[in-house]
Formats: sequence, structure tokens, C-alpha cells
Amino acid sequence: MWVTGEINGYKYEAKQYLEGSDFGINGGRISKLCIRKDGVILYSYDRGLDFDNLDKAGKTVYAEILDMLAR
Repeated sequence: MWVTGEINGYKYEAKQYLEGSDFGINGGRISKLCIRKDGVILYSYDRGLDFDNLDKAGKTVYAEILDMLAR
């Protein structure tokens, strides 16, 4: 299932499953995650980390996304 949203100006798209997987972030349910700010991709995970260019505020948003989608 795809989930999209925005937190503090950071837009995200995530693909989440009902159960965790070896391909998920930290073995969890999110297998794909893209975070953008002002149209620029800052974080990309597609069954493995592609790149992470998040600033301090972006890392806070990343943690919020993981917490929210882990429920």
C-alpha cells in the first residue's frame, strides 16, 4: 500500500506492507521511501538505501514517518 503526505514542508511517499521484511527499513514494513523538499529528493530507499542527504530537520521528519507508519 502506498502512503503519501507532508510534514513541515517535506513531502514523502512510502510503500508499506502489513509485515516486516529483510527489504524493509530496519527490517520493518516500509520497503520504499522517498522524501522531498522543494521538489528535490533528499532521501531515497528502494529495498535498500539509495542515498540520504537529509539535514537535521529532515532527519526529524524521517523519524516521524517511521514512527507513524510503524503503527
